[in-house]
Amino acid sequence: MTIAVRYYSRLGNTKTIAQAIAKGANTSAIFIMDEPELPEHVDLLFLGGAPYADIMSKHLREYAENIKPEMVSKVALFTTSNWSRRTVHALRKILKNKGIEVEEKYFYAHMLRIKARTPAAEEFGKQHLETEK
Repeated sequence: MTIAVRYYSRLGNTKTIAQAIAKGANTSAIFIMDEPELPEHVDLLFLGGAPYADIMSKHLREYAENIKPEMVSKVALFTTSNWSRRTVHALRKILKNKGIEVEEKYFYAHMLRIKARTPAAEEFGKQHLETEK
């Protein structure tokens, strides 16, 4: 089973959570600006970012819009912010409209509790690794 973690982060909060998820899933977290598209098919893609001024990053939106459905079997979403989960809802809509399966369950970490939520993020990745085996 192949698993990938991709994220967009400006302040480092989402990067921290992405790295914890990746650790749990026994893979690496990659910043979407460093790898603008998946190089190979993945069975599970963890994808996340945060809203900035309550709007999803244009880079994350473009990344999601450019995912080819044949390159991913399923997506699990995650987000960090102070209160809004709009990024998750917007990503889910973009991906589902492309015919990509998106898990209903997602991971959320409040921006003021990143360090405290890191173990839970790692467990989120680990649970998926164990479930998909």
